[in-house]
Amino acid sequence: MSVFDLTAERERLDLAPDSARCFGLCCVAHAFRASTSFAFDKPAGEPCPNLGADFGCAVHRTLRQQGFSGCTAYTCYGAGQKVAQHIFGGTDWRQAPETAESMFQAFPIVRQLNQLLWFITEALDRCSPGADSNDLLDLLGDTEQLAATPADEMSWGDVDEHCQIGERLLGRVSAAIRAAAVSAERERPDVWSAPGDLPEALRLEKDPRGADWRRADLHGADLRGADLRGADLRGVDLWGAVLSSADLSGADLRWADLMGADLGRQTQPARIFRPPSS
Repeated sequence: MSVFDLTAERERLDLAPDSARCFGLCCVAHAFRASTSFAFDKPAGEPCPNLGADFGCAVHRTLRQQGFSGCTAYTCYGAGQKVAQHIFGGTDWRQAPETAESMFQAFPIVRQLNQLLWFITEALDRCSPGADSNDLLDLLGDTEQLAATPADEMSWGDVDEHCQIGERLLGRVSAAIRAAAVSAERERPDVWSAPGDLPEALRLEKDPRGADWRRADLHGADLRGADLRGADLRGVDLWGAVLSSADLSGADLRWADLMGADLGRQTQPARIFRPPSS
């Protein structure tokens, strides 16, 4: 397998959010609507009322209780500090209000690119050396360079085109990794185990209704409310699938591709089984 150092590369790319260096950009740049995830409406470019003078969140310790579960699930993949410290030189939008609009526009673009960098590093960590890993390294370099573009030169059009190229490559690499993993498993005894409270979790060949999900094309599928209890979803392409309110209890999601999937609220939590410690 690859000798790619995932932790070191993500540290080098600064993909971990650092709220002390980001000027609360996610609390200003993004819009959100009142829902089960957010307690009220907020337009893009307007600071959240909970954002303090020090760019800290006044309700950080009680976000869920206050109705802001969406904030707890959010990550900027380090885009906040990249925009604040590198692109705008550490001067915040309150000190220099003339930079605010440009900063708020740059932030979601850089977040999109940093998210792509996160997925690329994940793929490199799972990919064996070869043509695919070389293509991923090229994509990583191009994405890193694009994320460092000056704010006044950033374009959603360029970023969208680049991300589409990246998604196609990641999809191809994902398919190869998933196929190899599932094939290898079939050649050896199953040494995996389910949690003790799910004794039927390994009845995996078909879902309860008899469909062979592993042969289905579920890329972007609408599976809202689907009964997937105990389903064999090993290696299945669920990229972009909508799984809100689906029942995934006991489903086997080993090597399934869930990139961009909307898991929403689950009637039962999915169990992604992992191999026992050696």
